[in-house]
Amino acid sequence: MRTLLLLVLSALSLSVLSQPAAAAKRSKDPRVVASVTRALDYLARTQTRQGYWEAEGGQYKVAMTALAGNALLCEGSTTTRGKYAQNVRRAVDFLVENAQPSGLIGYREDYHYTYGHGFAMLFLSQVFGEEEDSDRRAELKKVLTKAVEFSAQAQTNRGGWGYVSAKDQPDFDEGSTCVTQVQGLRACRNAGISVPLEIIDKAKKYIKDCTTPDGGVMYSIRTQGGGRPPITAAAVASMFNAGEYDSGHVKKLMEYCDRNVSVNDNQGQTFGHWHYTHYYMAQVKYRLGDDVWNKYFDQVRDKLLPGQSASGAWKEGHVGEVYVTAINATILQLDNGYLPIYQR
Repeated sequence: MRTLLLLVLSALSLSVLSQPAAAAKRSKDPRVVASVTRALDYLARTQTRQGYWEAEGGQYKVAMTALAGNALLCEGSTTTRGKYAQNVRRAVDFLVENAQPSGLIGYREDYHYTYGHGFAMLFLSQVFGEEEDSDRRAELKKVLTKAVEFSAQAQTNRGGWGYVSAKDQPDFDEGSTCVTQVQGLRACRNAGISVPLEIIDKAKKYIKDCTTPDGGVMYSIRTQGGGRPPITAAAVASMFNAGEYDSGHVKKLMEYCDRNVSVNDNQGQTFGHWHYTHYYMAQVKYRLGDDVWNKYFDQVRDKLLPGQSASGAWKEGHVGEVYVTAINATILQLDNGYLPIYQR
């Protein structure tokens, strides 16, 4: 009996001793916490009554709504719980209401609508995984199932996607929209929505076909040209999502990124390419483990925090404050681990 008591006390002591270490690992930099709170509060304030966000000039409503909604999900809010539950719910309502019979989430009049469609699949699939209401789950499943069908029909013969469906423009595809579709499709598949494997395989082949000898991914296989760091970083993230981590092709892409992607490189920041690049590069670094992630995150944190305005928004780039703020808030919250698509 005395031996058993000693063992219990010993186990309790070890548990207590281990708690500070575990807590320390989970602890957040208060500067990051404050920055994220200001950013998410800004997004909550700027959401329209109809539930959407928009870019400069009223563009990209679907894409901006999905990106901003994702940033709120990263905080831990859902459609029913959390500080931003009402905002998330209104964003879901807007996207579901704008799901077309064709499966397109959005509308063909929207500029570059495949971006919005891909990001909407990503956002709604994350919501679907947490939805508790059976009727709402059924509605989301129907929307996402049709969305996957639309993406399949929108894919070009080469395996990529353009700014619009291949039915509307059959002879054009490019890397950044391809990446958006792959990640959205993979998120749907992870959430239990049926996604034919051949769609992903064709997209992976397209990315490989777009890869230059030095490992960069070009803008489009149809226009040729050199590799582009932003699209290459995005390609690595999408290949990871597609389940390809250690292939020779992925290693080649990573080596290119190691040479050409830097947190402290200001090239493209005023145009918005820096934020696009690191939205995807951060996902890659996080998946590579704490040693890689912690070093990268410290650099990103020190880059981002000084540039945040008093309103909580970041103002760089030509797309608009919502875009940059949603992306930066997502980067700063990746290690919260709430969204399956970003998890290790």
